[in-house]
Amino acid sequence: MTAIGTVPLDGASASAATLVHLSGDIDILTTTRLRRRLLGILDHSTSLFVLDMSEVTFFGAGGLGVLVGVQGRAQAQGITLALTGLTPPVARLLRITGLDCHFPIVV
Repeated sequence: MTAIGTVPLDGASASAATLVHLSGDIDILTTTRLRRRLLGILDHSTSLFVLDMSEVTFFGAGGLGVLVGVQGRAQAQGITLALTGLTPPVARLLRITGLDCHFPIVV
């Protein structure tokens, strides 16, 4: 499953950003629980919600659905969902689906 931890992005203050570290496989077996956990964290997030995907080992189509759904909820709450640590396979999937243009990428 995915491991999730939250810390301020710049380490300065909790109001700076909410950073969530994802790891492991994001596939059909993990997306329901991941979506639930991300939405729960989003409810207590700052105005910038960043998903660190540098330790994601597999990212399937279900993961795309989670990103789109969480982004929709974030926008409704006035929160920006950004991505960081994109591995080449994740970046490629976002690019070929056109979703790379819909998420800010933090380098």
